[in-house]
Amino acid sequence: MLITSTTVLPATRTEVSFRTSDGLTLVGELSIPEHHPPVATALFLHPLPTAGGFMDSHVIRKAAWRLPALADIAVLRFNFRGVSSPRGTSEGTFGEGIEEAHDLVAALDFVQAQGLPAPWLIGWSFGTEVILKHARALVDRISGVLLLSPPLHRATDRDVAAWSDVSVPVVALIPEFDDFLPPEPARTRFGVAANIELVEAHGAKHLWVGEKQTSFVLGEITKRLNPDAWPLPAAWPLPAAWPLPAAWPDESP
Repeated sequence: MLITSTTVLPATRTEVSFRTSDGLTLVGELSIPEHHPPVATALFLHPLPTAGGFMDSHVIRKAAWRLPALADIAVLRFNFRGVSSPRGTSEGTFGEGIEEAHDLVAALDFVQAQGLPAPWLIGWSFGTEVILKHARALVDRISGVLLLSPPLHRATDRDVAAWSDVSVPVVALIPEFDDFLPPEPARTRFGVAANIELVEAHGAKHLWVGEKQTSFVLGEITKRLNPDAWPLPAAWPLPAAWPLPAAWPDESP
């Protein structure tokens, strides 16, 4: 069976919630391999809530649908404060990328409390800003950082430069036709931290529209978190995948 945009592969999926240090309950989902422990953990931070970003933004939900089965990677996805999805609504209100620092720490605390291995912070758009601004102090607790379509709107040059001496890998995937930070200005902005690896995604745009671009992103994640599982297969060996949940717009932010 070929893997398509609607393929949901087997995993143990659990609805979860956790509390922030400022007293809010956030909701999410943890997906882990069915039959053996994960080798690494992808902790996703979703795009801008005021532009429709949430834990089900298409690249993130497809990571949860595929990576536990294909790459032995655990996936934690959650709604930032004040954000709703079919899973539920996280308490609080949008924090302009400032208060979300509490959400990031709470999610990482949850990952570690579950004993999940080798956590990587993976942000998409707004999620990258939260990482760059607030995760530098957490670097001793993570195995790496992956930035998808970083716009560098809220994150300043000083925020980026603070990552110049970290001991963990930091990788930024830059779409060729990004609406906010295409490759040439990205090279300039990230030049203050030469250790950050920039990967240009040819033909891609900010929202990673289409199966080809989604597969590229999931492949880059796998290459870093579990190289032994890369490249990802294009087909699943079981006769059928799990049924698709409620209908989704295939390329929501």
